[in-house]
Amino acid sequence: NGKLVIRREPSGITILQAVTCDPRAVLPEELFGLPVTALGPHALSPNAAPVQGEEILVTCGAPAEEGGTNAGMQELTLPSALERVGDYALFNCTALKKLSLHDGVRFWGGGTLMNCRCLDTFHLTRVGEQGETLAYFADELSRELDVTIREADGGQVRLIFPEYVEVYEENCPAHHFDYNISGAGYPYHHCFVRRRLDLRNYDRLWKAFLGMEHEADCALRLAFWRLRYPLDLTPEAEKAYLDYLRAQSEAALAWLLAERDTESLRFL
Repeated sequence: NGKLVIRREPSGITILQAVTCDPRAVLPEELFGLPVTALGPHALSPNAAPVQGEEILVTCGAPAEEGGTNAGMQELTLPSALERVGDYALFNCTALKKLSLHDGVRFWGGGTLMNCRCLDTFHLTRVGEQGETLAYFADELSRELDVTIREADGGQVRLIFPEYVEVYEENCPAHHFDYNISGAGYPYHHCFVRRRLDLRNYDRLWKAFLGMEHEADCALRLAFWRLRYPLDLTPEAEKAYLDYLRAQSEAALAWLLAERDTESLRFL
């Protein structure tokens, strides 16, 4: 269920505000025969101030609960025709963990993902040329990201972007701040060229990644998913990932058993 405030425009619908009580929310693909192409500022931000516009109710048939705030929203699917996301559109969605969308968003407003402290899982669908959506997420979020990309031709790839931490420390005697980076994930989050991802560039980071301080379970998942979905995987990269996975086979088995992932167990 969703209570929406919208604005009709010649090219499509702008959702000015959307509120739901459901943990898994899906915004409509179209309304009144028009595609949903934009989200307004603070559109899904919990407890955002009311906005003026056309009010409608989208329901799956169950009665809507009163007093929805989006505070408990854990998963969100955005419309495939979405092109613009306004400032602070997801501000303070602290429970949001998974975001599904198409790679066609051309504009992301300031602070869109601010305080989305749990958001680390993305399902990205591509139709046509690669967009800049993934580069935006990797640049905005320094935590570990789990990204699944589905191509229009049916191809699929799953990528892990390891975590890193940026810290500014005050250096009082010198009257300045020192900037420090910890964690091996920084090169992965910034391996884009002109805001586009080249999987071969991604794979070239593997050797250096193992030589830095890193989480073993993160490395295991990174290697496994590249082998599981080997889009643009070179023989050299395949061997490097496979050597690591063979050395960590017991840990891989324990992980997949815990996940109850029978298809991946068969692949292992």
